Amino acid sequence: MPRTSSSPRRRSRLLRATAALAVLVALAGYMAVQYLSGHKGAPRCTVGPVGEGEGRTYELSPDQAANAATISAVGTTRGLPERAVTIALATALQESALRNIDHGDRDSLGLFQQRPSQGWGTPEQIMDPVYSSGKFYEHLAEVPGYSRLPLTVAAQRVQKSGFPQAYAKHEPDAALLSAALTGSAPASLSCSLPSEAAGGPGDASEVRADLVRAFGKDVLPSTGSAGATAASTVSVPVRADDDATARRGWELAHWAVARAGTLRIDEVSYAGRVWTADTGWRTEREGSGSGTVRMRLAQ
Repeated sequence: MPRTSSSPRRRSRLLRATAALAVLVALAGYMAVQYLSGHKGAPRCTVGPVGEGEGRTYELSPDQAANAATISAVGTTRGLPERAVTIALATALQESALRNIDHGDRDSLGLFQQRPSQGWGTPEQIMDPVYSSGKFYEHLAEVPGYSRLPLTVAAQRVQKSGFPQAYAKHEPDAALLSAALTGSAPASLSCSLPSEAAGGPGDASEVRADLVRAFGKDVLPSTGSAGATAASTVSVPVRADDDATARRGWELAHWAVARAGTLRIDEVSYAGRVWTADTGWRTEREGSGSGTVRMRLAQ
């Protein structure tokens, strides 16, 4: 009997091999296009290491970073210490993963999973990150000696959670975030935001309104000195002649980086350093006396 040119099994193997080769060729082509086009993948933010050299880092999404920046700003505006911000951030990491979610256990809502039925506010209020952060700090400040308590104890006094020990695992990441967002760790927060995610031009009035909501009206001393130097730039004067005021400048600069995706900020500069989504922080010029945090908006 004459042999056929190929058996069904051989044809099946050939088809599988051809399909696999096609997938590999397509994947190689995709990666080549992405490399040539400078695609950076999904937007992300990285905080740390604190100080020179290698150390711990923590990665989060721009949305999470924006919420963390709001939590920090509300705390420092109330005159609370970095430890309070660390406690608040660890709590929000456990309760919502730093996402302003509209659901939870029973009627729990928002960053801290606060419950309207327990007197935390209306659902609309709790879904406002500025309001919910303020309510958390309001209750935390009523805990005697909270800054000296273990984080799990301090957080539990506010939250009354069924799983109080769960807050502990977030303390290292929360400490990194709070060091950056309160300004004690300069140039330690950077975000990568692909240009296609920019969403159009930035609005200087929106940036100023967001600054005031987070930091209070005193963040902009006057329209003349803290307004936009041009339609595309918002400038906030900050004295940098001592550690406290320099720290304030880095707090504002990191807030701007964390909120860059939301507010469509292309560039942030302060104290001789410049951040862009493409390069991260780089040195622009050495030295700084009095300084200004400048935010250049997308056009």
